[in-house]
Amino acid sequence: MTTLVPREPYTKEELEKLYPKDLQLQLVQVILRHGERSPVSARFRNAGLTPFWPYCSAAKRMTSAVLSDDPDSEWDQLKWRRRLETFGEDDDPAIAAGPKGKMDAIWQDPPTHRLRTPNDIEAWPPLAAPVHRAIGFYARQNRRCRRDIPTCNPLPRALESLQQSFWGMYPRSAWLPGFPEPTIITRRLADETLGPNYDTCTRFIQLTKAYSQRAADRWDNTKEMDYLNDLISKWMPPCSPRVAVGSHPSAAGILDTINATRAHGAATRLPKEFYDEKGLEILDRISTDEWFTGYKESSEFRALGIGSLLGDMVSRMVGSVEGERKLKFALSGAHDTTIAGILASLGAFEGEHGKWPTYTSHIAMELFRKSNSTDQESALRAEIGSKHSTLWHSLFRPFGAPKTHNYAGIARNPQQGLSVSQKKALTGYYVRMRYNDHAVVIEGCRVPGNHLEGDESFCTLEAFKAIVDKFTPINWKQACSANLGKSAIPSVPERPGI
Repeated sequence: MTTLVPREPYTKEELEKLYPKDLQLQLVQVILRHGERSPVSARFRNAGLTPFWPYCSAAKRMTSAVLSDDPDSEWDQLKWRRRLETFGEDDDPAIAAGPKGKMDAIWQDPPTHRLRTPNDIEAWPPLAAPVHRAIGFYARQNRRCRRDIPTCNPLPRALESLQQSFWGMYPRSAWLPGFPEPTIITRRLADETLGPNYDTCTRFIQLTKAYSQRAADRWDNTKEMDYLNDLISKWMPPCSPRVAVGSHPSAAGILDTINATRAHGAATRLPKEFYDEKGLEILDRISTDEWFTGYKESSEFRALGIGSLLGDMVSRMVGSVEGERKLKFALSGAHDTTIAGILASLGAFEGEHGKWPTYTSHIAMELFRKSNSTDQESALRAEIGSKHSTLWHSLFRPFGAPKTHNYAGIARNPQQGLSVSQKKALTGYYVRMRYNDHAVVIEGCRVPGNHLEGDESFCTLEAFKAIVDKFTPINWKQACSANLGKSAIPSVPERPGI
């Protein structure tokens, strides 16, 4: 399967084991990959795969905000049905049709999110239960002051999955009168860091091309690639007859198309050769090597690809410790490259967690406070109170501030810049990362003293911050324009997660 299958809701006993009584869950941040979609590009029409997929039921009932002609209301809703137009015979316009001539519910290209199944909603009760139980945060308890932040990548499929997930966790039945409409935060593409920015970060583009070329050198003339060609090369286009890392479609693009078809129905299936188990395993190894090995080997790759996002997440954790940030839950709609980038940058993209992330995969970063850590928290508040240190000062500090700048508080201040009392204030706080409901152990957190006694999955906040600090960019935009033309792959791999 290429879609995450939600587990059954937690039992009371499982929740008690998952959340020790001597730890208080203080903040949860979730990164969610969107749900099922059509392929990124239309491929393999010669294998019978239609370019128009008939699973977008929302296209039958689109809604847009329009100015109202009602003097008592400024806005109204226009309900409409969308159909796609394409080229027909002799270049005449024609309405796009899917299998059996179906003209409605056709996906738009590039792909947007589908709602073929309610998986975005179904995926969340297992996560919502422990979050609600530990934080005591229900929509019905929160009608006056919002304590969650939904953020989203600008691509529509990420936004739609975020909306569905929020709706699944906070259905209308739980809303009381006066419950505010959620505010979803997005960025323009040039500023996007909720995942690797392959469009505007010039140096990162150079790094990804270098690792792509290395993957081609490593895989193109191997028995594994020969196996793939024996299976499916007869469906490759004449201009690119052999499957390769950089073929058209590429090995990763082929995997993307296969995964999309496996997540849907019989109307959009490929010939059986594409679903060969060994072939799929080879495609996954090649594609993950091309796309994600850079995070495992290069600190610069980590910093440009995912460092800013992880720095933001640590800032929120520290803001919670500082005491002036009331955030309890943050939900971000993102992509497979975000999920894998986080895991690989923390040294956790290995073994069962080292395959291409499925649709609706998610990472939950949980911040815990030991029950006896109130003294340290009070000391920290006393020290930083006169400095007006808040999360917002740290999270939205001016770009370009030099490394030696002593930021008020702890958030983006590197570990070596913290005072003794600030370092002490982090004592008693722990971070646990869970990937698809499984706790993940970060390599650097295995060191004695860097985790909760008896459980390596609970990393001390101090250790977790020190690990992330190593690849959190001081100025992401400047870093994207630095080192242009220089060697992209370090001579000695720079290990992640330590």
